[in-house]
Amino acid sequence: MNKTLLRQKYSQAREAITAEQADDKSLAIANQCLRLPIWDKSNYHLFLSIVKKKEINTDYLMQVLAGKDKNIVLSKSDFKTGDMLHFLLTDNTVLRVNSYGIPEPQEGIQIRESQLDVVFVPLLAFDEKGNRVGYGKGFYDRFLQQCQPDVIKVGLSFFEAEPLIEDVSPLDIALDYCVTPTKIYKF
Repeated sequence: MNKTLLRQKYSQAREAITAEQADDKSLAIANQCLRLPIWDKSNYHLFLSIVKKKEINTDYLMQVLAGKDKNIVLSKSDFKTGDMLHFLLTDNTVLRVNSYGIPEPQEGIQIRESQLDVVFVPLLAFDEKGNRVGYGKGFYDRFLQQCQPDVIKVGLSFFEAEPLIEDVSPLDIALDYCVTPTKIYKF
């Protein structure tokens, strides 16, 4: 299936789940993440959920990271340039929801992409080879290209893998893992 059809399919699938189901699945994903071999690292980039799009609630994963005393890094998107700035989450970090519904840090201690060890990646769908489909703006592909080659890329999905995304671009950055409520995929 191509990316356009996958975006439609999984946007509708998300719409069909209840808020309670999304919350239960989000908690299960956070618990599955505990089984990943990533916990010896320091700097973890986490996306914050767009509530209106029923994205995975990453608050549970944030609690795991905080409980393990890890550095949590959040992004602020520039929709004019397509770039993202990254800030260390501290007790003083002010978050505001932007016009796209994304909670973002307003300012703080800036972190370079090269400093990140693990990036949790949002997605709509993924395939058995680790390719992902996002919203189509390319923010994460551009961001991941600027990270160290050995950065660990972990997708989070309510749904299982598709067999194949037909129209993968050479610019697309594949995942190392994808975590669902019931399974961890390793690529």
